[in-house]
Amino acid sequence: MVATAPLKLSDVNGALLPRTITAPIFEKSVEQSAIMALSRRAPLSIDATTSIPIPMDVPTADWVGQAAKKPLSTGGVDVKQMTAKKLAVLIPVAEEVVMTNAGGLWTQLQTDLPTAFARAFDHAAIHGKTMKGATGPFADYLASTTKSVALGTASQGTGGVWADIVHGMAEVIDDNWDYTGTVADYRLKPTLLLATDTTGRPILVDAQTPGTDMAAAGTLVGEPLAYSRSVSGKQRRQSASTDTGLRAIGGDWGQAAYGVGLDITVRISKEATYVDEDGGVHSAFQENLVLLLAEAYYGFVMGDADAFVKFTGTPSGS
Repeated sequence: MVATAPLKLSDVNGALLPRTITAPIFEKSVEQSAIMALSRRAPLSIDATTSIPIPMDVPTADWVGQAAKKPLSTGGVDVKQMTAKKLAVLIPVAEEVVMTNAGGLWTQLQTDLPTAFARAFDHAAIHGKTMKGATGPFADYLASTTKSVALGTASQGTGGVWADIVHGMAEVIDDNWDYTGTVADYRLKPTLLLATDTTGRPILVDAQTPGTDMAAAGTLVGEPLAYSRSVSGKQRRQSASTDTGLRAIGGDWGQAAYGVGLDITVRISKEATYVDEDGGVHSAFQENLVLLLAEAYYGFVMGDADAFVKFTGTPSGS
């Protein structure tokens, strides 16, 4: 592959890639990522050799008498190291499209790139895997919790799916964590909306703001709710993805932190070659293509996996 010098997005010729695309990409990636919607943000160095200490607990203070021995914090302060990991996507575009409809192309990229980044980030933070099923970039991932509740366990007379979620909340709270929100798969939404009490009255009112495309979607059992297709692992318009049966993860989101790099770096080439998913080799020069390689840095850490609980269902197609 022909080597091309890395460029910062702000340095790219405006005729090819408008400089104003940088902020919208990162703003929208935060909106579309359910994990980012509930976790807390922390500083992230994009230098892959630098780790950032992330406090995941608070020290315990206590009262002390005059001139008495000062109390030692119980348990100390748990510190996690957040390291930047690179996320990338290569997009081949016909040169004719770039030259005749550059504005429309980059407008579309402003929609597609955030979705691609958010999917990959949430999938890694939830399942600990890459989009192709390999070991993911983050040492911590949410589905590693030992707490699990099967949806459909409680009968309608005893609360149904609502009771199942409350029982999961209880597992977290009884273990001395807070329950501060839920990340759910879109497949769970119809189940929640169809859930009724024994008289047929719905037990959940959808609180999502009309006209928004944010991951945040209102509340569930009194706490914030966000949706992500990465919860189940089955992505729209991705035939290779599979449904794991995971329908939601809830718990203490103060135990999860993420970081986002400050800029996107891109490489643009009309001469490079690339290999497609089927192993075919393509020449950008020979096929009149413009290759856009977009890269970004993200980080994710988790204090204690058992501050969360999984809610499972039957995988679609089973």
